[in-house]
Amino acid sequence: MIQHINIEISDKERSREWYENVFGAEFLDRGPELNQRQLQLRIGNGEIHSTFTPNPNPSGHFAVEIADWDEMIANLDALGVEYSRPSVREYANVHSTYIKDPDGNMIELVQHPMGLRDSKGNTVDIAHDPNGMVWARNPGFGPPTG
Repeated sequence: MIQHINIEISDKERSREWYENVFGAEFLDRGPELNQRQLQLRIGNGEIHSTFTPNPNPSGHFAVEIADWDEMIANLDALGVEYSRPSVREYANVHSTYIKDPDGNMIELVQHPMGLRDSKGNTVDIAHDPNGMVWARNPGFGPPTG
């Protein structure tokens, strides 16, 4: 499991708004010192951290699994976010397209409608909590984790 990725951004507020609008990302309030240094967001169970730089240098891409393909495409259209021509990979009916965030970071949007299976062919549910998941931490460091 990838816990987080780090991307370069030039404008914290613009990036926060874009990721919230496009993906429904959740802002992770990590306290004044860290919030000043980084923007941290959660999409599903993964986190995106950022490095501030006046001239971002995007490289490579990362992918986000999309639950409802048609809803995502409609959202991109409504927001005016450009995307590559969507494709369907025949081996598993996988939908895929690419978008770029305001700083040029490339993001693959992908949907695996046949689901996830383990090595024995059993369906595997992806851990998800609509209220957000957090790594356990020692008392006194951020909000209680239960």
